[in-house]
Amino acid sequence: MRERLNRGSASIARDFRSLLRGRKIDAAVLEDLEARLLMADLGVETTSEILSDLNRRVARHELDDVEALIDAVRERLVQVLAPCERPLLIDRSSKPFVVLVVGVNGSGKTTTIGKLAQRLRAEQLGVLLAAGDTFRAAAVEQLSIWAQRTGASFSSQQTGADPGAVIFDALKSAQARGIDVVLADTAGRLHSQTHLMDELKKVKRVVQRVIPSAPHEVLLVLDANQGQNALAQAQQFHAALSVTGLVLTKLDGTARGGIVVAIARQLQLPIRFIGIGERAEDFGVFNARAFASALIEGAGSPERAAGQAQTQ
Repeated sequence: MRERLNRGSASIARDFRSLLRGRKIDAAVLEDLEARLLMADLGVETTSEILSDLNRRVARHELDDVEALIDAVRERLVQVLAPCERPLLIDRSSKPFVVLVVGVNGSGKTTTIGKLAQRLRAEQLGVLLAAGDTFRAAAVEQLSIWAQRTGASFSSQQTGADPGAVIFDALKSAQARGIDVVLADTAGRLHSQTHLMDELKKVKRVVQRVIPSAPHEVLLVLDANQGQNALAQAQQFHAALSVTGLVLTKLDGTARGGIVVAIARQLQLPIRFIGIGERAEDFGVFNARAFASALIEGAGSPERAAGQAQTQ
């Protein structure tokens, strides 16, 4: 993750080691840090909270050098992120365990479903992929390929079919076949499109008609490249559907991974997974400390990398 997140010159710590070399930690230095945290997309409120805490500690002479300052920022990020470090737990007694996957266009929903299916199949769970995105033929085809690749079952209808009907039939099939998990894709939609959000609510009601306790997970997929707009998406989808978990994708393509911190602070929703690439293995369970370290260190300075190599 450190190699993929905040690539190149975007590393907050590397910027700061060069910036602070030979300087006393004072108000001017903290202003420079504030600018870098904002550029990393932590948001104004989160950044202000971190800076207030650092100012108090500097006044008490607790932070006397660059490494102490960087460590303090890292630990503050861990404190914000840790409550969201809650992995997705599949209740094997709920057959099928239904995961409704939602998000805006291009966020990576279908790819996320495929990667999640691969993880669940590796755990010896029976999985059915339901092609509820009936408006985009490529989405159905892509999901079908993932089903073949992972050994999951697949359920779809013709392009333009009612999404609720597709998912209804998929759930009935899963019940009849004793399948453990249904991963239901949905069409991408902007969080500001009220009529399309209402359609998602209808899909959720259809699921509950088949299985009153379902969906057991409403998984919102967010593209980290969207920055503060991803936070707005999360707020709107959560208000409409009571989101139970988040997936942050495309973190390898952004220098603004701090949006994860802003979302964690604002919503405190479980962050189930993060994606840092296209391959199936570039997808993993969210770890607060590992993420904070990667956000702060990026690929790491040569000196720090050498030190890590010596300790291994």
